[in-house]
Amino acid sequence: MLKNLKKMKKILFFTALFFAQSSVIAQETENNSTITPQYNRWSVDINAGLSKPTAPFSTNYYASNTNFIHGDIGVRYMLNQKFGLKVDFGIDSFKNKSESFEFEGKYYRTNLQGVVNLGRILSFEDWTNTINLQAHSGIGFSFMTNDQFDGNDDMTNFILGLTAQFKLSNRVALNADFTMINNINQQYTFDGFEDPAVAQDRGFNSTLYNASIGLSIYLGKNDKHADWDVSNPRLDELERRVTELETKILDTDADGVADYLDLEPDTKANAVVDTKGRTIVDSNSNNIEDVIESYVDDKIKNAINTNKNGQSIEDLINEGYISIFFDLNSTKPRIDTTNEISFIVQYLKNNPNASVDIMGYADETGNSDYNKSLSTSRANYIKDIIIKAGINASRLNTIGQGEDNSVDVNSIEARSLVRKVTFKLK
Repeated sequence: MLKNLKKMKKILFFTALFFAQSSVIAQETENNSTITPQYNRWSVDINAGLSKPTAPFSTNYYASNTNFIHGDIGVRYMLNQKFGLKVDFGIDSFKNKSESFEFEGKYYRTNLQGVVNLGRILSFEDWTNTINLQAHSGIGFSFMTNDQFDGNDDMTNFILGLTAQFKLSNRVALNADFTMINNINQQYTFDGFEDPAVAQDRGFNSTLYNASIGLSIYLGKNDKHADWDVSNPRLDELERRVTELETKILDTDADGVADYLDLEPDTKANAVVDTKGRTIVDSNSNNIEDVIESYVDDKIKNAINTNKNGQSIEDLINEGYISIFFDLNSTKPRIDTTNEISFIVQYLKNNPNASVDIMGYADETGNSDYNKSLSTSRANYIKDIIIKAGINASRLNTIGQGEDNSVDVNSIEARSLVRKVTFKLK
């Protein structure tokens, strides 16, 4: 009774170890990924078939090749589509061949095993959806009884097997398994006699083979089990995000602004729009929005009205009141200072005999030669805008003045005032 109680404790230990490992690894997997795989993980595996012990045997003792009493039942949990764990219980009954002395024994085991889903690793899905292959291996506790001795022969075992699967449905698969079991610390031969050599060795001195067929019954709410699922949750999520991005960058009204940024989604064909997809009103077709032109006109009028010395518009231009400013290392004007371009364009249109020098400047940050080139690029950029607005290029002359060192180089605010383009009328 005491021995049976000890065996039961060992069986319970292996069972508890299996479920503990499954819970820990499953929790780690869930914590490391926000993507939940859509496949089942649990199965019950039931098999029955042949048992064949091969060694050790006493002289003139042999086991029958057709020991039909083998059975095992296991609970399996797949950590993912390729690897899993299972705990199982097995029983084997064997007896002598006709030419052997008589004996009869039974072998009981429980094992904790790792499972490798070879079908997924080897990409069986490329050529079949119904055939699979798994390998399993682990350690466990076992004991043998025999009509030749009293009590039990307790031992540790190492198990290794290969299982071919044939899918019958999403809930059931047919299994054909071949397994080899090696025992450690076996004291008696399989025919039931205590062999001094076996008892002295107590290593991997015992081998038992199982050949069986059975079923895997899949548990869970999803359609497929990890044995057969070939999806890639991360790839599926990536494809979903790409599709979402493609949808976002659609430009239904073909105005050059993606729909998700477009505040005016039904812009008329060939209309000029701003960065938010809103139509720009340019009644005189000078490529300058009417609102900006109106703002500049009002600004200049106010400057003239408040000028105590009664300076002319020409004086305002030549003395740098009309300036265009740039960000650091940029050749494109700041959006808040481009209104002055409209004023220069309008002045040149109203005074067809006038021409102008467009003078670019840079601050003292960086190399002097580079700053000279940068100031010239700024002047040329403004010249191109004025030409596009309808002013003949022959009336425009660009000058790269290089660095303006009239302000404190250590002051960010001061340096922003000399990254500019000014104008000189001729």
